[in-house]
Amino acid sequence: MNDLFARHRSVLPDWLALYYDDPLEITHGEGRYVWDAAGNKYLDFFGGILTTMTAHALPEVTKAVSEQAGRIIHSSTLYLNRPMVELAERIAQLSGIPDARVFFTTSGTEANDTALLLATTYRRSNTILAMRNSYHGRSFSAVGITGNRGWSPTSLSPLQTLYVHGGVRTRGPYASLSDDDFIAACVEDLKDLLGHTRPPAALIAEPIQGVGGFTSPPDGLYAAFREVLSEHGILWIADEVQTGWGRTGDNFWGWQAHGQNGPPDLLTFAKGIGNGMSIGGVVARAEIMNCLDANSISTFGGTQITMAAGLANLSYLLEHDLQGNARRVGGLLVERLRAVAAQVPGVREVRGRGLMLGVELVKPGTDQAAPDAAGAVLEACRAGGLLIGKGGGHNTSALRVAPPLSLTVAEAEEGAAILDKALRSIQ
Repeated sequence: MNDLFARHRSVLPDWLALYYDDPLEITHGEGRYVWDAAGNKYLDFFGGILTTMTAHALPEVTKAVSEQAGRIIHSSTLYLNRPMVELAERIAQLSGIPDARVFFTTSGTEANDTALLLATTYRRSNTILAMRNSYHGRSFSAVGITGNRGWSPTSLSPLQTLYVHGGVRTRGPYASLSDDDFIAACVEDLKDLLGHTRPPAALIAEPIQGVGGFTSPPDGLYAAFREVLSEHGILWIADEVQTGWGRTGDNFWGWQAHGQNGPPDLLTFAKGIGNGMSIGGVVARAEIMNCLDANSISTFGGTQITMAAGLANLSYLLEHDLQGNARRVGGLLVERLRAVAAQVPGVREVRGRGLMLGVELVKPGTDQAAPDAAGAVLEACRAGGLLIGKGGGHNTSALRVAPPLSLTVAEAEEGAAILDKALRSIQ
């Protein structure tokens, strides 16, 4: 056991997960690569859990942070804050939500916490609809709406949560149906559920489930849900913490694949917008955002140095069409991975879109999750110079591939070759 690992274990919680049998200390990065304390170089296909969205050490962001740090780092929301207003204006316009207001937090967990506060206050109901296999954060309220046992340390909650079917297309009672029939069955399930409960405040849903293993429903499911929800006045919260900012390639926001009946009432974001700086937030219609009748501020949400990073990062993303790059390079990468999967019996499915791809592993010849195989592939990828993630409901057996959105074709091929070799090594 190395010295830093021993120190980590002596002072940090036992439940603070670390990847790898010999945990890795990343010391610096550049572009799509990072280096560890021993000087080993890795192609980064996980980006600090989808957070290093554009590139490591992106000069535009580094410069903006350095210049802002030389002026003022922080003052709180009790004072006017130009970078916060400027970033809020841009996000409000990009959100697609009419008459939008933006509230900044420090994380996706806190953003979802805030959205729950707003929705339950506005609707005067503490009942929340959530999706099975979902993950929305580690706070007390967010754990209470997380439909993934591996990330739910307690059943206690300030909310009454009812779980809806539909977040996982290829498992469960409707898996054998066509896409249209799958949506119809999920809608009927929702209608039936609403017939047995008091009116809920909101449905919260990830357009693509992140920790759940990058699973998703057919396009249009949440639009179909919206028709039912609207009849009851129930709000729709789109958790875009992992799917936002063009990562899915086809759309800037994940909800746009389900946008036939308009945008969500609330949208939460975090991760990639700060390119590693701690930024989260909520976008909501003004009448919802303004429904609180007590004082509220944010000490660190919207602080100047993170807002400077967010502005520079968002500008870079838009000016360099990283959404388009995610669509193009992600399309090549997913086809490359599917070609590999066709030759590896332990791969059940390659799924996702853009640069948000999942590779689900099973015990060959069965439909049973293979968490040991996922761990072995993770280790083999590291040995080959590639960092990826893992996740999945029921049992952690899905590999998560989510590189920075500036990934080149050559880097995609490099990473796919390493993952190819790692997958074949477990046969």
